[in-house]
Amino acid sequence: MILEPTDAQREFQATVEAFVREGVAPAAARIDETDQFPGKLVREAGALGLMGVTVPVASGGSGRDYVSYALGIEAVASASATLAVILAVNNSLVAEVVQRFGSEDQRAQWLRPLASGSALGAFALSEEDAGTDAANQRTTARSEDGGYRLTGRKVWVANAVAAHVAVIFAATEPGIGGRGVTAFLVPLSSPGLARVGRANSLGVRGLGCMDLELDEVWVPASARLGDAGDGFRVAMWALDGGRVAIAAQAIGVGRAALDEALRHARSREAFGRPIAEFQAIQWMLADMATELEAAEMLLLKAAWAKDAQERVSVEAAMAKLYGSEAAHRAADKAMQVLASSGYRRGSTVERLFRDVRATEIYQGTSEVQRMVIAASILGGS
Repeated sequence: MILEPTDAQREFQATVEAFVREGVAPAAARIDETDQFPGKLVREAGALGLMGVTVPVASGGSGRDYVSYALGIEAVASASATLAVILAVNNSLVAEVVQRFGSEDQRAQWLRPLASGSALGAFALSEEDAGTDAANQRTTARSEDGGYRLTGRKVWVANAVAAHVAVIFAATEPGIGGRGVTAFLVPLSSPGLARVGRANSLGVRGLGCMDLELDEVWVPASARLGDAGDGFRVAMWALDGGRVAIAAQAIGVGRAALDEALRHARSREAFGRPIAEFQAIQWMLADMATELEAAEMLLLKAAWAKDAQERVSVEAAMAKLYGSEAAHRAADKAMQVLASSGYRRGSTVERLFRDVRATEIYQGTSEVQRMVIAASILGGS
């Protein structure tokens, strides 16, 4: 059993790490402080191939595997969770969805721009009453004149402030749950579509989350992704990949927290010696390192499986559940190690602590991941 990335995967990781050191890390605190969408960094990431990592080269992407993608997201997140999520949304929830479910015309129009970074995608699934219960879509798509009229409101749409196109989910047959949901690929310049209510979030600031208000937005039938009624299946397939990416994001943040704790423990002195020499501190550091290493193994397994099979719901759920919670514990312990130095507003650990909390919520809460895992193990008993 080979648990280590290949030379090609490590080479890609090293390229991303260089980009992170030179461009992302110096900007991370400013992105958080100003809550401004990092458009310049997104374009630079696109030039590096990070906007369509798994999309074929012929379609404008990097043509790499999911392990490379996960390692790249982890590296970005070690400096900026915000940029990591922007990339994850564009890759897993939009570009890969167009590649997998889009028509020939949709791929011709959107795949290369999305994968190369000349266009940005968003994913509009959540509503006020359709977050964990994603099948409960109140946004409707009424059949009309060879197309559909979309009406409703989507909330917490990441990338919305700068996105060119969104995958939008709506009920074409209201009242029958997931079987009545359809996915559409909709330009955000469409008449009747408004971006409203930019979110002021605790962490992952600068993500450009906004609500989308749809007022009788007409789209042609050719805007459908897949057939009518396929939307819930499209969403669940997309979230498999998205959850692998969020696991990678969480681990990147957790490793950054561990690095901060290690630096502080080696330099901070108490009672005449570095606090790293005290067993209480050593045990916290040991727990952080062990849990993050275990999370990495689950991540690599899920990423490998994503390349090998159609659905990876359980593998992705395990990776996201354990990775996000291990990273949260790492950030919490890092703050304990740094004490007042970490608790200070504007410290790196304070930002990491706020950023990592979101990984237990978006793209399916920890409770949802446990539901997915439990359904699998109970069904197989």
